[in-house]
Amino acid sequence: MSDNHHNYIAGQWLKGASEIENRNPSDTRDLIGLYAQASRAQLDSALAAASEAQRIWARSGLEQRYKVLMAIGQELMQRSAEIGRTLSREEGKPMAEGAGEVYRAGQFFTYYAAETLRQLGQTADSVRDGIEIDIRREPIGVVAIISPWNFPMATACWKIAPALAFGNAVVWKPANLTPASAVILSEIIARQDLPAGLFNLVMGAGSEIGQALIEHPGINAISFTGSVDVGKGIAASAAANLTKVQLEMGSKNALAVMDDADLDLAVSCAVNGAFGGTGQKCTASSRLIVHEGIHDAFVEKLLAATQALKVGHALEAGTQIGPVASAAQLEANLANLQLGQQEGAELLTGGQRLELESPGYYQAPALFIGGSNAMRINREELFAPIACVIKAGSYEEALSLVNDTRFGLTAGIMTRSLARASHFRRNARVGCVMVNLPTAGTDYHVPFGGRGDSSYGPREQGRSAVEFYTHVKTGYIAAGAPL
Repeated sequence: MSDNHHNYIAGQWLKGASEIENRNPSDTRDLIGLYAQASRAQLDSALAAASEAQRIWARSGLEQRYKVLMAIGQELMQRSAEIGRTLSREEGKPMAEGAGEVYRAGQFFTYYAAETLRQLGQTADSVRDGIEIDIRREPIGVVAIISPWNFPMATACWKIAPALAFGNAVVWKPANLTPASAVILSEIIARQDLPAGLFNLVMGAGSEIGQALIEHPGINAISFTGSVDVGKGIAASAAANLTKVQLEMGSKNALAVMDDADLDLAVSCAVNGAFGGTGQKCTASSRLIVHEGIHDAFVEKLLAATQALKVGHALEAGTQIGPVASAAQLEANLANLQLGQQEGAELLTGGQRLELESPGYYQAPALFIGGSNAMRINREELFAPIACVIKAGSYEEALSLVNDTRFGLTAGIMTRSLARASHFRRNARVGCVMVNLPTAGTDYHVPFGGRGDSSYGPREQGRSAVEFYTHVKTGYIAAGAPL
């Protein structure tokens, strides 16, 4: 028997207007549960409750916020293996990655718990005699959070934690593909000492409940992670209410491998960046730009490493690549493989759908060679276990190819040259630069975001989050008559 799971609205768990099935992409026979879909009336209730609760929370003491966020973070870290198993079961990433994501989610909460105690203002002398200036930050109000399915726990937490830390209320719409992780996180938050309605979980389709949420005049800010098209639509809808937006969208990241690189390290970083998380990461390196001097040797080693990856059930020991997340994603991946070959790239290995013991959305990691930046597979985000090698004749050409994209999230370089590394770090037009590291993998205490079509609005994570989740207020105080 499957469990029925509800939305969390105004401090209560409520049935929705309908339900959806949540099935395991590693084994489509496995029904994880039925998950409620919120109605428009329930969304209105959540927003009304959030507005009331936020006024109470904004007046709460810093010690209370610290204790709440610390408790959430510690429970996530302590239960990371257990919760990670559920995350892997519904999303498809191997168990080690699922547990790691949950642990990292807990670290976001403990980091922002500490940030609640570092909310320091500024003072200044006025240019006018007898006046003092006080500069401080205040909560922005009610925040709509719309999170993706590929990191259902971590991405949500790096938005929810700072929102609460800086005194805001949250209305969260997670991806419908991964509702189990959302319910578990909501259960943990619901047990804390929070005003009823400060945190709300409203599950539903993006085209319905998501659109109603971003258009609602009761929202003060929207933080979204997802596709470029949806992000641009959110920005357009939010403009009608002058709602503040923070958008993390697409990417087409590149790893440049120079002729002086450590070849084994370069291959390891390429495999990790391109195929980790089944390639379903916004930081994945699907473009591998390789210097012609080592191209053939690199491809030979990369081919062997790619073919050695074990594709399997996310919950089985030894699995390195789980299934893709859904039937629709698998269908899109197969179409992009055909597209790459039609455009002239050579499919060196992989890409085919795999039939394993359990029915699931399995795909062999695919490696193209002979690619160019003009090909659509090298211009559009694929979100798939697909990588393409592009040959470059020099460092200068490699850097030009890295920057030849409408996106700008991450980029990496493999080199032993300090001069090249320094030049690349300064001239790669991205938000995050990696030197002798995979393009995928960032820390929680420093800014995260990109340029171009990758990001819009203030940066996420670290201290930078305060820019999005607060207003700045400047106060002028007459100091009294001069002595």
